[in-house]
Amino acid sequence: MKRKKIDWLLLLLTILLVFIGITLIYSASCGIKTELSNLASRQTVWMAIGIFFLFLFIALPYRNLRKASYFLYLFSLLLLLLVLLIGKGRAGSSRWLILKGFYFQPSEFSKLIFILVAARYLTDVGKKLKRFGFLIPYFLLSGIPFLLILKQPNLGTALVLLPIALGMLWAAGIRKKHLIFLIILGFLSLPILWFTVLKEYQRARLLVFINPNADPLGSGYNIIQSRIAIGSGGLFGKGFLQGTQSHLAFLPEYHTDFIFCVLAEEWGFIGGMVLLFLYSLFLKSLIRAATTASEPFGRLVATGIAVMFASHIFINIGMTLGMLPVAGLPLPFLSYGGSSLLTFLIAVGIVLNIRKSKTIF
Repeated sequence: MKRKKIDWLLLLLTILLVFIGITLIYSASCGIKTELSNLASRQTVWMAIGIFFLFLFIALPYRNLRKASYFLYLFSLLLLLLVLLIGKGRAGSSRWLILKGFYFQPSEFSKLIFILVAARYLTDVGKKLKRFGFLIPYFLLSGIPFLLILKQPNLGTALVLLPIALGMLWAAGIRKKHLIFLIILGFLSLPILWFTVLKEYQRARLLVFINPNADPLGSGYNIIQSRIAIGSGGLFGKGFLQGTQSHLAFLPEYHTDFIFCVLAEEWGFIGGMVLLFLYSLFLKSLIRAATTASEPFGRLVATGIAVMFASHIFINIGMTLGMLPVAGLPLPFLSYGGSSLLTFLIAVGIVLNIRKSKTIF
């Protein structure tokens, strides 16, 4: 079987971003005499596990994922239901399952599994793709995990499914008028989402995005402190381990959702631009894998993974800059979290597998 060489640029960028993340997590937790003090050590363990699975998914034929996609999809739905029944969380949310002391977040893996099952469905329908009727099963495939994740509640993760679903439809060759209709339908459904689905604190986050100073000690606190942290870094930053917003805990969730603020405060505008440059190279490699894939299933999977990463990067950094509402999404490879890191590394492994495969399955 003929194969291309592995995409070393994508692999090296991934490992570099993971090490940058561990460095930032170490800095954010340095000096903290609480359960957060060993975050970097825990993330290093997850990195080792994730890199093992990355190489495992490079080696395994990705066509096997096509065969297993529906089973994986049903299994992910079962896990999402278990989260609602017995899951652990905070502030009224249920997002984690506990497995022998490890916190496991099924919603992170459900995004990747949805990409696999959506790619299989879109390749199976073939020429029926031009008909509007094929969208009904597709709505169910995307809508069920969307609602289960939203119920946790986890608005950010649920919303990421939407650009993934639309991006894969576009890559599959859906009619433009059908795609435009879906986008319009989505905007028309926003009032329903606002009044019947969103929790009070989620509506407050969206409202305070317009004017954070309306509730500076409540819903607007995260955005205000995030802007202060980023602005205080200046051009070159305060230096490694010198950030005050994170070390003095002024900035909430600085090791997860707002990890970009730690980088901007310590390494400044230059550090932020370097990170964006690395992400741009990373996304370019994913897009190249999608455009050069040898068969439709691989092309659609690579497209969905590229959209997933792009959505996370765009929403997270936009959120920390105050340009988007706080959505609670991790920054790929940088934010602390075993489930998200493992999901991202497996996704890269799948893309590297697609990239190096030349045989049409």
